[in-house]
Amino acid sequence: MLRFLTAGESHGQALTVIVEGVPAHLPVTIEDVQAELARRRLGFGRGPRMRLEQDDVEFLGGVRHGETLGSPVAVLIRNTEWAKWADEMSPAPGETATPLTQPRPGHADLAGMQKYGFTDARNVLERASARETAARVAAGTLAKKLLATIGVDVVSHVVRMGKVEASPEHRPTPGDLDRVDESPVRCFDPDAEAAMLDEIKAAAKDGDSLGGVVEVLAYGVPPGLGSHVHWDRRVDALLAQALMSIQAMKGVEIGEGFDVAARRGSEAHDEILWDEAAGEYARGSAHAGGVEGGMTTGGLLVARVAMKPLSTLNKPVLRTVDVETKDETVAFKERTDVTAVPASGVVAETMVALVLAGEALRKFGGDSVEEFRRNHDAYIASLR
Repeated sequence: MLRFLTAGESHGQALTVIVEGVPAHLPVTIEDVQAELARRRLGFGRGPRMRLEQDDVEFLGGVRHGETLGSPVAVLIRNTEWAKWADEMSPAPGETATPLTQPRPGHADLAGMQKYGFTDARNVLERASARETAARVAAGTLAKKLLATIGVDVVSHVVRMGKVEASPEHRPTPGDLDRVDESPVRCFDPDAEAAMLDEIKAAAKDGDSLGGVVEVLAYGVPPGLGSHVHWDRRVDALLAQALMSIQAMKGVEIGEGFDVAARRGSEAHDEILWDEAAGEYARGSAHAGGVEGGMTTGGLLVARVAMKPLSTLNKPVLRTVDVETKDETVAFKERTDVTAVPASGVVAETMVALVLAGEALRKFGGDSVEEFRRNHDAYIASLR
């Protein structure tokens, strides 16, 4: 079973992730992880910190001579700005001279302060920050490489930015990923790209922020990942939880989920066909997004996740209350972006890959990559 655990704060010394369950002999390098982390910093509308937060990566365990050992993989991502924060974020006994007492609407600040009994929002926001997703992306690098050994590729693209929507006809394949990443908004629709850029510029001019929707596509997913037998084994439920766990996400859709709700049954389901030439079942459409009954169907897996506008604004106007004085004020400004929707697609890829890799390991097993792949190939052959 594949599982991972992250630790660390946004301005702390480092982020750490431990990934357990990766089979032996999976080729992986520091450069592989750094390449994925660089993709996470992409996108028009990001703040200047994206040019500062270079990711200093180190394997602490589980990898030797460029291959996994089958033991837990530990990855360290150092904070290259730690020197500026060493006093403020010091783990030694003491206290801050500048507590943050004006919680931001839309952030974890106030709820976390109430839950844990804090009077300084930094005790909450440091861990709640989306900087934590860098550790997830490091874990996802391993998941993507493992999936690639059985022919599964995961890609993402932005399908909505604010009020601008991309055409549903523009859907990238794995071979188009570089082209998607070259887009300043990671949009595969060139006409929508220009309008999205204008939308971001308008929000930036007003000192405001912008949300959007990203679509994750998984190609080559075998049928039968997940299960119908228990609520916590259903692959669509696992995907929904994984995607909703990303900071600032507020909605998940599998396939054409919300649109399907408005149709009649005769127009909502993917008819089952037999492909004589390929010797396998096929579907006449893809409304279900590659999942039925909590299991993958073998078709294209489609998931979308909606990101709300960031809660920290460059022009603070949202009202809040100072937790010390109880006086009305405006939310404090921490470092922020106009939008992080393009980068969120890379994180969404990560979470989908981690779910699929975990379920593939549950289905096929294997202590080594060779055994994992052999079991997969035998299963696919049995279906034909």
